[in-house]
Amino acid sequence: MRGYRGIKYTLFICCYVLWVVSFILIAVGIYAKMAKEKDVVDTLTFDPALLLIAVGSAMFLITLLGCFGALRNTTCLLKMFLGILVLILLLQIAAGVVAYVFTDMVMERTERLVMKAIVQYREDRDLENAIDFIQKKFQCCGVQTYKDWSHNVYFDCSEDNPSLEMCGVPFSCCVQLQNQTVLNTMCGYGMQQQDESSAALDVFTVGCLEKIVSWAKNNLLLVAGLTAGLLLLEVCMIALAAAQISWIKKVRGREKDNADRPQWDRKDSLWYPAFANFDEDELNVMRTHDVTNSGT
Repeated sequence: MRGYRGIKYTLFICCYVLWVVSFILIAVGIYAKMAKEKDVVDTLTFDPALLLIAVGSAMFLITLLGCFGALRNTTCLLKMFLGILVLILLLQIAAGVVAYVFTDMVMERTERLVMKAIVQYREDRDLENAIDFIQKKFQCCGVQTYKDWSHNVYFDCSEDNPSLEMCGVPFSCCVQLQNQTVLNTMCGYGMQQQDESSAALDVFTVGCLEKIVSWAKNNLLLVAGLTAGLLLLEVCMIALAAAQISWIKKVRGREKDNADRPQWDRKDSLWYPAFANFDEDELNVMRTHDVTNSGT
């Protein structure tokens, strides 16, 4: 597509696709939240359901501005959409710079955050499933070592702990045998009492933080490609929104110039509906028609 029509509908399609994705995130988050017990962790940091709802709601509102602004040719909505996208882009760039310059501080804060998640394990089913997925996916256990699970009240390795899982680790830390068909959920019992070399025969002993950092370094091209793709999408949407705003202002400026002329020299008044295309070819045809009428 060419001209204004291409800009308008490309922006609308991008916003509409992201709007649908945001609606799915909200629906999944609400379903997960309603399926939980009532006495579970209810904080944004450690509740994946609340995190999905928050992210989905933010995406929903932002993309809604873009959809209506693009479709209805509303510069006010488009400017709001453009400003929010620019702010998000700047925050992402700033976060990347800070993470690169202050790597040690970021790793320390990340370690604390993950350790708090381990403490809250078993308090929230979604958080538990997320930790189990990470430990099985990256074949790791704990934050720095498998003994980090002693920070959890169920796996605390103290004599006064009445839990049956005392000094153990979750089953997601266990090394799965090649021909194992039945999952042994008790495979991690008592593993914290063993030294690392002995425990390594049955469970993963390397922490998840180290494994995730190692995976990111080994898949640097994939991580960089996904990051660049996200930033490129945001930049394209910013450029499309700015182009549509500029085009609408140009057409409205011509309308104002036409309205300021004397009645005998004024062009035919035109009203552009919500779905006007503002194509350059159409504007040229209109100007040719006006010149012909004034000559006659």
